[in-house]
Amino acid sequence: MKEKINKDNNFVNFGYKKVTQKQKEELVNSVFTDVTNKYDMMNDIMSFGAHRFWKKFFIDSINIRQSDYILDLASGTGDIAALLSKKIKDKGHIFACDNNINMLNLGRDRLIDKGIVQKISYIQSSAENISFANNTFNHVTISFGLRNTFDMKKVLHSIYKVLKPGGSINILEFSEPEKIISPIYKKYLNNVIPLMGKLFADDEKSYRYLSESIEMHPGQSQLIKMMEDVGFEICKYNNLMFGVVAIHRGYKI
Repeated sequence: MKEKINKDNNFVNFGYKKVTQKQKEELVNSVFTDVTNKYDMMNDIMSFGAHRFWKKFFIDSINIRQSDYILDLASGTGDIAALLSKKIKDKGHIFACDNNINMLNLGRDRLIDKGIVQKISYIQSSAENISFANNTFNHVTISFGLRNTFDMKKVLHSIYKVLKPGGSINILEFSEPEKIISPIYKKYLNNVIPLMGKLFADDEKSYRYLSESIEMHPGQSQLIKMMEDVGFEICKYNNLMFGVVAIHRGYKI
């Protein structure tokens, strides 16, 4: 993979481009406004349906109690929140948070259509600016959203603050694939995904950004170090599908 962390703190990666943090927030918001209505369909097409299995495995791997408070960042169309809702009862509650109002509204509507109306709240906010009190949540999840944030270090700090002692951070994200599949995977990212975006969503530009953002995201070990640097302990990762996707987990002790 290429250099992931821009050494100039005033600029971050938007795909292959260097932009300010404010510009990235605005550009990412624009991308997800454009892709909202076909987001789930395109996820199915681009991953050949595998994203559904990854997400279920991800949630099943978290030690969730029925009374837990859980924050789902970059909640999007609500698929992670829906899986989490099956794990909680009693006094438990899920907070679905997304910076894009279109995605958040679509997620809420889809969960309502599924009959998921209790024990869940919806908040429009960036992952960098979580407006909850310290020591609020038992778990924080973020699925395929970390690479789209404009300040990953700030996101990790914010998550650390709102977690209760003993709470866990849980990240599901594209990562650095094993060398055996890396060449063909890079060709898939750079050529096939933008083409799929053009053919199925009439939006090559947004899906070219999404493929570039995957390539520019920190690899497994680099993300572990970032987590440890903000204070998380017992940090580990678990590769799925030869490292194309990885689950990262750490704890606030």
